Amino acid sequence: MDVQRSSGVLLNISSLWGAYGIGGFGPEALAFGRSLRGMGFTWWQILPLCPIGAGNSPYSGRSAFAINPLYVSPEMLAEEKLISREELLGARYPGEPYSVDYDFARRVKTQLMRSAYVRFCERADGRDALRAFEEQERFWLKDYADYMARREANGNAPWWQWDRTLSPSDRDYYIFEQYILSAQWAACKKALHDMGVRIMGDMPIYVSRDSAELWAHPELFDTQDGEPARVAGVPPDYFSADGQLWGNPLYRWDRMAEDGYGWWVERIRRSLTLYDAVRIDHFRGFHRYWAVPASAKTAKQGEWLRGPGMKLFDSVRQALGDVPIIAEDLGAWDEGLAAFLTQSGFPGMRVIQFGFGGGESLHMPHRYPENCVAYTGTHDNNTLLGWLWETPPGEKKHLLDYCRFEGSDPLEGGPRSRVLHDIITTLWQSAAGIAILPVQDILGYDGDTRMNTPGRAEGNWLFRIPQAAMETADGAFFRRINQLYAR
Repeated sequence: MDVQRSSGVLLNISSLWGAYGIGGFGPEALAFGRSLRGMGFTWWQILPLCPIGAGNSPYSGRSAFAINPLYVSPEMLAEEKLISREELLGARYPGEPYSVDYDFARRVKTQLMRSAYVRFCERADGRDALRAFEEQERFWLKDYADYMARREANGNAPWWQWDRTLSPSDRDYYIFEQYILSAQWAACKKALHDMGVRIMGDMPIYVSRDSAELWAHPELFDTQDGEPARVAGVPPDYFSADGQLWGNPLYRWDRMAEDGYGWWVERIRRSLTLYDAVRIDHFRGFHRYWAVPASAKTAKQGEWLRGPGMKLFDSVRQALGDVPIIAEDLGAWDEGLAAFLTQSGFPGMRVIQFGFGGGESLHMPHRYPENCVAYTGTHDNNTLLGWLWETPPGEKKHLLDYCRFEGSDPLEGGPRSRVLHDIITTLWQSAAGIAILPVQDILGYDGDTRMNTPGRAEGNWLFRIPQAAMETADGAFFRRINQLYAR
């Protein structure tokens, strides 16, 4: 990936304001894009677009290829005459715009899409359009539609609990769903491009157990009789005595190698139709990965196994050329991983919140290489202000001295916070090719607005902003530092 000096903002689609309990591909996305360009940003980073699964997490998706139906724009359906004005108005969310209401959004958007599907199929060319789209996306769409239709027939139970004697529901509905979502997202992305905004997407390295991929192609995964034999996680470390047991099925890299990693080539090809660049989460898993017996209660019992390494990415480049991939390389560092990342040529990541815990850290801005993407924090971090509130005094003083903070209040929040602006300016001055900050740090929000707290089962992925909040951002400050530091 050719990393050109630039900057961007991290905000998931779900966190946009919208009128239906969740953000989507409609006017809210375009309004946010205009706000970004007005402040001089060129990248909008989002989380995975996949249909969400357990805990509403975009990292536990039901498909590695499909798009989340909750992001459909009712306004765009109305423009296409697929729903009525009365249906549009009747679906509006009556609650506050500060938190996603997943139950409400699922209910009303499913009702709208079901109505739209009936009207679409009544058109003379409706079914032909679905057949053409199914053929275009034949690598994954048939499996996904079959999986979802059978899941619906089984009361949305996970596939290993299905009654195989039940007939699947109307699979064409799920083809229609993806047809509409793909068209809406393509239109949204083009409009953003016309503004000068590019999309940085995200790809979880693993898929969920309850996913179309494991159901349709168990031979590609480390399974026994269709059930995962070993699952993903990370070993015990300073932060967790038991490690982290994620539970995702692991890949059979030997089987994937037999056709030149064709599944991965197609997954990355699909991602690069959705995004302008894609961050791959837990990139270290391609080098070495932690494999835990599926019966284990904690991640302690795992072992390190060798991943496919550069063989996979040699196949990807042979098929797709120079792919714009960003490697999420956070966490424990070792020389083997460093060599693998260098060999790949992909930019890694740096996070300023990790830089001041003692010693000479790679996450201190004066050590950032040009070929990296630098953050104040990611979706898994506290907000910058929330982190400052929790940071030990010595670490905080080191950071404030480093950032040349001379204000009177080192814990001041809000969109014109002096301390946050000094930290952001320090990040912007670094050599990092791309600098990104979550929208919470633009607005100076506290830790109660963080997107995700790893290890916490509930209360994540809920953050939303009202449109009026973006109007309070200090646009002049961001325009100035983006121009001053050539971003």
